Amino acid sequence: MDVKRAKITAVGHYLPDERITNHDLEKMVDTNDEWIRTRTGIEERRILRDPEKATSYMAAKAAQEALDERGMKAEEIDLIIVGTVTPDYLFPATACLVQKEIGAENAFAFDLSAACSGFLYALTTGSMYIESGRAKKVLVIGADKMSSILDFTDRTTCILFGDGAGAVILEESEDGTGIIDHKHYTDGDTNCSLYQHAGGSKNPATKETVEAKQHYVRQDGRAVFKKATMGMADVSLEIMERNDLEPDEVAWLVPHQANLRIIDATARRMGLSSEKVMININKYGNTTAATIPLCLYDWKDQLNHGENIVLSAFGGGFTWGAIYLTWGIK
Repeated sequence: MDVKRAKITAVGHYLPDERITNHDLEKMVDTNDEWIRTRTGIEERRILRDPEKATSYMAAKAAQEALDERGMKAEEIDLIIVGTVTPDYLFPATACLVQKEIGAENAFAFDLSAACSGFLYALTTGSMYIESGRAKKVLVIGADKMSSILDFTDRTTCILFGDGAGAVILEESEDGTGIIDHKHYTDGDTNCSLYQHAGGSKNPATKETVEAKQHYVRQDGRAVFKKATMGMADVSLEIMERNDLEPDEVAWLVPHQANLRIIDATARRMGLSSEKVMININKYGNTTAATIPLCLYDWKDQLNHGENIVLSAFGGGFTWGAIYLTWGIK
C-alpha cells in the first residue's frame, strides 16, 4: 500500500524592518560586539517595535506570502497551526487571530507551545492531518515576538533573541517527496533553566511580579547550552541512522538558530560540511519558533526537488527533535 505523505508546497516569511546591532546593545548593557559574535554568531536582530502589532501580525503576514506564492486562496486552508511562546494573549489562540486576519473561514486553528522546537512539532502535527486524510491543505507557522518578553538590562538574554515569522503550506504529495520521518523528545525542565517565571496559573500577574521583572525570559545559559548541544546533535544523527542516510546523501541541515557553536557541533556529528548548513543567525538572532521556516525561506531558491533535508531544533521545556524530508517544490 502506498504511503500518503505531506510535503511543503510554499514558504512565506515576515521580518520587522528595525534592526538592533551588537553595537546598539553595547550602549544598552555591559557587553560588546566581539563577545556576542564569538559566543553566539549573532551580529544583529530584528525588533517589532510597534506596540499595536504582536505575534499574530507577523504570522498573518508570513501566511499570506505563502498563500500568494502558492496561488492559493485562504478559503482553501483546512487547518492553521501556530508554533509560538509569545501569543498575543493566553487565549484566544494566536492561530485563531491569524485565521480571521487572512480570511481562512473554512479552517480550524490552534497554537502549539514547544518553545524553539515549536515549528518542528507543529510541522509534524500538520503532516499527520494530511497523512490521515483529515485535512488537505495545512498552514504551519512559526512566529515569536521575543522582544515582548526581553529584559534589555539583562545581557544574558537580550543579546540572543529577535522577532520574526515563517510559514509553510503542507499538501498531500503526489510524487513521493515530503516528510518521511521524525523523532521528538521531551525532558521536563523542573529546574526551570529556561523559562518565564510569571504570567501563568502558578504565578499570575501581580504588581509584585511586574516590579520584580518576572514576566521576562530567564535562562541558565550553561545548562541550556550543554543540553541543547547534546540534544540537537544526537537526534540529528539518530534520524540519519534510522533512515540509512550517509552524509553525502544529505543535501541540507536546517538547524534551529540558537547558537553558532551548537549548529557547528550538530553538523560535525552528522558528518556534514559547513556548505550544507543553513545559517542566518548572524542576521536575525534566535527568533524561537520562526528560525527554521525563515531558513527555508532564505534558501528556497537553492533547494532542489527531491533533495534530502534534515530539520533539527532544541527548545525550552526541554523539547527537541528532528525531521527528515525530501524537498517537494520544483
